[in-house]
Amino acid sequence: MGILNFLINSIELIVYIYLSIAAVYFVFFAFMGLFPYRRKIHPAPSIRRMAVLIPGYKEDIVILEVAEASLKQSYPAASFDVIIVADSFKPETVEALKTLPLKVVEVTFEKSTKSKSLNAAMAAIGDNYDVAVVLDADNIIAFDFLEKINQAFESGFTAVQGHRMAKNMNNSMAVLDSISEEINNHIFRKGHRVAGLASGLIGSGMAFQYGMFKNRMLAIEAIGGFDKELELTMLRDGIKIEYLVDAVLLDEKVQDKVVFENQRKRWLAAQFIYFRRFVWAGIVQFVTRLNIDFLDKVYQMVMPPRILLLGVVTIITTLMGVFALINIEWISETLVLNFIDWFVVWSLVIAAFAFSVHRKFYTKKTLMAILTLPMGFWLMFTLLFKLKGANKTFIHTQHGVIGNSTK
Repeated sequence: MGILNFLINSIELIVYIYLSIAAVYFVFFAFMGLFPYRRKIHPAPSIRRMAVLIPGYKEDIVILEVAEASLKQSYPAASFDVIIVADSFKPETVEALKTLPLKVVEVTFEKSTKSKSLNAAMAAIGDNYDVAVVLDADNIIAFDFLEKINQAFESGFTAVQGHRMAKNMNNSMAVLDSISEEINNHIFRKGHRVAGLASGLIGSGMAFQYGMFKNRMLAIEAIGGFDKELELTMLRDGIKIEYLVDAVLLDEKVQDKVVFENQRKRWLAAQFIYFRRFVWAGIVQFVTRLNIDFLDKVYQMVMPPRILLLGVVTIITTLMGVFALINIEWISETLVLNFIDWFVVWSLVIAAFAFSVHRKFYTKKTLMAILTLPMGFWLMFTLLFKLKGANKTFIHTQHGVIGNSTK
């Protein structure tokens, strides 16, 4: 019985420490995100030549709208090119794109990936650019997006992340995905910049010094999560990533269970793979160079997703409360922690969510969406057992919402 108690206590302590560290991490950066982040604005910045790269795989439904919106910028038209990377588009879509004042790079791969498309595009357009802007095929950028990007580069940054927001909130799953996006922006981007750390990348709405980006992308062969590999290698090399809260782009949020599962499976698989790949380097760089940005990003790769953190801590805290009320003697003797210990962790998680969720989401629609959280938790939990081979197969997220719907 003593060995069994030891094993139970050890497992409980390990789970408690793992979840407690994540809770403290979330609440700290959520709190930091409450403070304003001010950047120096230059009144007359240099005008840089930009390549707006938009890779798409079978995105015939949305690409024309995105292409047309990307051309409508306050930035001088002669100083940026929109490049559509058309992977497996219909011939009529390609012909329609060619009628617009942009460049079309047609590609075909045995195994399609975003990194392959980007590399093919940069090989085709040459090196006569200062900045590479990366969008997804469903992204709608604000009229002044490129202007804001240029301002950040004037301040000396070579890597910038824009503020991605929801294009649609037409059902409960899309609402939850929208809230998740804004929580990420609050914690991993704004909160980090307020704390003096690098912003996280998202995968779109990003901008980089062109030559640096082109050279780094040549070394990336990721099937999924290329932005994570790019981010980790840049932070490893001491490149600080800026966040532009006022450079807005709209992104389509997931609307059904299948798309949610596919997207999250790709993200989870990438996180575990990159944690294994970079964990030792992150520790070494922290010890030898005090590279906090790199270690922080490596830790993020092994953190529990927020919905899993909330769900697991809520379940355990509830069970501990029930055990305390029932007061079963053998359970009390077996468990090393009690209800108060877990309630503190649960309170930190709730506080992090309260700090991070913007007041615009405090609506009846959000309340209805919250009712679907148990389903989201269960989907994420089961995905942990379905990750095998996820990084070896291209998982495409199909887009199809037309227009800037927020209803």
